Amino acid sequence: MHNFRELDVWKKAVELTTAYYKVSKNFPKEEIFGLTSQSRRSLISISSNIAEGAGRDSSKQFLQFLSISLASSFEFETQIIVAKNLEYLSQNEFEKIFNELRHIQNMLVKLINKYKS
Repeated sequence: MHNFRELDVWKKAVELTTAYYKVSKNFPKEEIFGLTSQSRRSLISISSNIAEGAGRDSSKQFLQFLSISLASSFEFETQIIVAKNLEYLSQNEFEKIFNELRHIQNMLVKLINKYKS
């Protein structure tokens, strides 16, 4: 088992999730069950899958959940691009979120590669 609370990638994902929840509360009310909900779910899935994988019995299972986290990050990336295109996010908000997300994605890839070898 791994201690997910010690993983920098988990910490960064939780920080981004918290920040995004604050930003996305300003999305239009008609999006509460659409883009707002879906983007929040995909984002929180990143840190949640890291934590769940850390609690599994083997490094192989941990690796599988890290891969799911990475896939969720790409899902979230798509959703914030749509949110920016719809002007739910300002350019500044988008860039801040996007840059942090890219950092998390890079950290996940490095961690995945570590467990693959």
